Order: sequence, then structure tokens, then C-alpha cells
Amino acid sequence: MPTRLVAYEALNAVQQQQVGAIEVHPEQLPFCGDMYCALNTLLANPSPGVKGFALLVDDLPVAFLLLKRPPCLPHWADEHSATLHALQVDRHQQGRGYGKMCLQALPAVAREAWPQIKGLELSVDAHNLAAMGLYLGAGWVDRGEAYKGRVGYERRLSFRFNP
Repeated sequence: MPTRLVAYEALNAVQQQQVGAIEVHPEQLPFCGDMYCALNTLLANPSPGVKGFALLVDDLPVAFLLLKRPPCLPHWADEHSATLHALQVDRHQQGRGYGKMCLQALPAVAREAWPQIKGLELSVDAHNLAAMGLYLGAGWVDRGEAYKGRVGYERRLSFRFNP
């Protein structure tokens, strides 16, 4: 089962429709949002500072994520990074390692999209233990900073590229 992380604009029309049908479990919605909001962010006001990527498994989209750069970078992020948002693995595909596969492929696609960036950053709810475990297990580092987010306190994590 070949997997690859592909830019949204490189998907064919059927794959783009399939991305739109990705759903997470209802209890995950406060943390990652839904595909309608993610695609609206990507497509409603196109910006060179927002890029979408889908994880394809045998050419079928099973996960989606957004990356942001200036002018769309959140206030808490370093200007030399890209930030990860809306990572969503379809609820029927969860538990198969696809979130981990997204994170493993992410540095290469991020650097291809924006060669000048020095790393990646994200913000995650401190009580979202599954997500914290996923990110920390993939080599992300907790920066020790928290701030009040939409749901609760958010932790800032970073992933620095090797020089």
C-alpha cells in the first residue's frame, strides 16, 4: 500500500471530492475542526501563505492537513517556520498509523513548498493526550509555553530541520 503526502492542488477532481468527505470522530472536532472549515481556509481566499496536503493510500485520500506561512502565520509562531493546522485522519482510517505517516512526510513537503523555512510549529490542546503523544513520538519538542486557546490551554511544539 503506497502512501504519499500530496499538495491539494495536485489531486484530481475525484480525490478532491474524497478529501471533502474526510470526517473525524465528533469528540475530535473541537481540536482539529472539520473538512468544511479546513477547505474553506484553503480555498475561499487563496493565499500563498496557506497550503493543503492530503495523505494518499493507494491513491485514496485518508488524511488532510494545512500549513501556514506569512501573512497567515499565527501570532505565536516564529517567522522562519511554517505552522501545522487541521490535521485530520478520517475516522474510518484511524489507528493505522496515518497520522504518523503525515508527520514523517511533512518536513520534506514543507521544505519543498517553502525552502527558506527553518522548521515547523504547532499548537495543541494540553489535554489532547493522543495528539501530544503522536507529535512528541514523531520528534516534535514541547517548547514549555502554554497559552489560553479556544478549548483549553494550548502547548506550543516545534520541529527543527537539520541544517
